[in-house]
Amino acid sequence: MSVKKHRITRKKSDSLTNPADELARIAISEDGVIAYASAAFSSLTQQNPENLRGLSAESMISFSELLSHGPAITDIEAGLHKVFINGQSEPLEFHFDWLKAPDNKRYLVGSEKTANKKPSKTEMKAFVEQLKKIDNKTSPAVFSVNESRAFMDMSLEVMLIVSDLGEIVRANEQFFAITGYCQNDLHRLHILDLFDEADKPYIRNTIQAFETETANVQAFEARIVTKDGDSRWMEWRQRLKGNELYCSGHDITEIKAHAETLNKRESELLQAENIGRMGRWRWTIGDETMSWTPQIYTIFGVEDGQFEPTLDNMNAMVHREDIARVNQAFQRAIMTENDYDMEFRINLPDGDVRFIRCEGRCDFDDEGDVIALYGIMQDMTERIAYENDLRLAKDQAEKAYASKTQFLANMSHELRTPLNAIIGFSEMVERQLLGPIGTEKYLEYIAGIRESGEHLLDLISDILDMSKIEAGKYDLMLEELSILKVLQLGLHMMEGRGHEAGVKLSLEQDFDEELKLIADRRAVLQILLNLLSNAVKFTPEGGKIMVKGIAREDYFSLKVIDDGVGIPANKLASVTKPFEQASSSYARDHEGSGLGLAISKELAEMHGGTLFIESVVGQGTTVTVRLPYDGSKAGRA
Repeated sequence: MSVKKHRITRKKSDSLTNPADELARIAISEDGVIAYASAAFSSLTQQNPENLRGLSAESMISFSELLSHGPAITDIEAGLHKVFINGQSEPLEFHFDWLKAPDNKRYLVGSEKTANKKPSKTEMKAFVEQLKKIDNKTSPAVFSVNESRAFMDMSLEVMLIVSDLGEIVRANEQFFAITGYCQNDLHRLHILDLFDEADKPYIRNTIQAFETETANVQAFEARIVTKDGDSRWMEWRQRLKGNELYCSGHDITEIKAHAETLNKRESELLQAENIGRMGRWRWTIGDETMSWTPQIYTIFGVEDGQFEPTLDNMNAMVHREDIARVNQAFQRAIMTENDYDMEFRINLPDGDVRFIRCEGRCDFDDEGDVIALYGIMQDMTERIAYENDLRLAKDQAEKAYASKTQFLANMSHELRTPLNAIIGFSEMVERQLLGPIGTEKYLEYIAGIRESGEHLLDLISDILDMSKIEAGKYDLMLEELSILKVLQLGLHMMEGRGHEAGVKLSLEQDFDEELKLIADRRAVLQILLNLLSNAVKFTPEGGKIMVKGIAREDYFSLKVIDDGVGIPANKLASVTKPFEQASSSYARDHEGSGLGLAISKELAEMHGGTLFIESVVGQGTTVTVRLPYDGSKAGRA
């Protein structure tokens, strides 16, 4: 870094006496304030003598051999010193002595060295006489050096003085506190060493202010790197004075971090608004213009900067059938001081119609009066179109389902009548009630016809029952019944089928024989038969099936436990749905409607109960039905 050199000149001025016949002298009080300056000294600083009096001596003169230590005036010893005078680029030699004035105050008196001679005693005595003329009654209007240093060390600002070589000459306590450096580190610190690598090119440009000798204050932001390697943002102000650069910096790291967090959150909020197709708005009562975030412009199909969001302009885009409702909502919110929400349509410039949901809140002043409305607007066009499609699909599905249910019910009734005849006449022929058939083989055929008819009747009965349940036309006939007798009857009815399959059925009773339930006898028996039928189907020969009844405090628990092939875990949730069957490589092929568990679950829930299944493939299945003691309290009864 280079500095433009200046020849030491003493400029003449109409307001200054000709300094040719006097020495440059200065008297400094012990508190560091200029008490007297000769015209010749004033000429060096290019200041009026009267303007110098009362200023801090440190602002006008510095001792070259003590620059990096920032000494107090009282530390200066008598003798010849090289000093820098503000306004001069090269040091001058001054003789300094401590003199006592008639008022007993001590002054550091400096005289410019001339012809390699020290000022004579006569000259010094004459100068002391000059000090007698100083009006000591007038106190300086500025802080003394010690006072200024005390305030500087209390300041939260970093303060630096940088030489024309870029060396840090002096620093206040806050600099050391923030950076972690100490006084001994200053002599090896260059101003550029403080700054982050990314900011150094910019700092080099600012340091060129030395070459322009501008007195203007420059402000900028740059990061410094502490002794520990931490990076901190600082707001800097610098000013060139003489050959020194005065710098002050304010730590704005936390402010920057807070601003970055706010910017990030604002960006995330705007992105969320874009995803949700919503934007924020605000209207101050009495103003014509509203405040919109970018997404609302997108919703309305207009460009920010080309469209002014006023109430009139917005109303011009609102569907004519919704304008009155929108304005009433705004007026009502102001009068009632309540939040509100509404939906309305807008006509886009391209002719499209959009559905908008608007939610508003009231903003109040200190006196509790509404001063503004604010809220969000969201584009609901796609959602409303989707809801309309769903509603249409639901209506169509319900109609189709009703048609299917009606068809199944009609079909079941139509099929039951001929099946009853087929089964009845088959039994008559099989028993040869009207005489012998003649050929024994016909008896086998007739037995097959009867069994097939009975199986088909079971399927049709299941379909009819499921159709009634889904249509809400299955009515429970509630009565007080003995649960033990129902369980015994169900086991008795399934004994024959269990015997044919080689499966043993048993009953375990954990309740009082006199226990009564208020339930539909036929429905409870159907639940038990469906569960036993499934257990017999999927339990291999030699297996066991147990019916277990347990009286709980609030309900009766009916369990059907088998050691059959089991149900895969991924099928447990679906086997209770209509027409669903659990396929298993361990299961025998069995025909069935797949409605047994679905009907049982629906009948249990109609009583206010539940049905759930526990199963392990290869180990067996447990189906538990919980029935309340009084089924008349169920909502579906």
